[in-house]
Amino acid sequence: MFQLRCKVQAIYIDIYLHLAPIRKNMPYYLAIQNIVRSFANNKEERRIGVKEKQYTTEQEQIARFAKAMGHPARMAILAFLAKQDSCFFGDIHEELPIAKATVSQHLKELKEAGLIQGEIETPKVRYCINRENWELARKLFAAFLGDCKCKGTSCCE
Repeated sequence: MFQLRCKVQAIYIDIYLHLAPIRKNMPYYLAIQNIVRSFANNKEERRIGVKEKQYTTEQEQIARFAKAMGHPARMAILAFLAKQDSCFFGDIHEELPIAKATVSQHLKELKEAGLIQGEIETPKVRYCINRENWELARKLFAAFLGDCKCKGTSCCE
């Protein structure tokens, strides 16, 4: 590793000296300098396609749902929509004590996570729970929270 780094640094110095006349044209010089520096650092995680998949599909799905549910305003919106018999037509900000811009941003996050569906752009405003993903989230959370082997007493007491 040390020898490789020394060779790369020698190449860097060589390029630096040869590019001295070109340094007037700074963007190209800086681009080459950055490429050589990233090569010299030899960071494994910076290389494209090297990182293997570390998490299961279920772990990624539950993390996506948990992130979407990770704000009290989004939980309030989900609770409100879950109580509706059908899709909700109208402005949620009139039903909940949340500003219109805030509701809009939270609806966008919930829709991207797949927990709600519908039109969230005016003039068509219609929202409802995505029943399929709602059920998937319920099952994933139940399985995740039910996997604890330390039922009963706490080992830290």
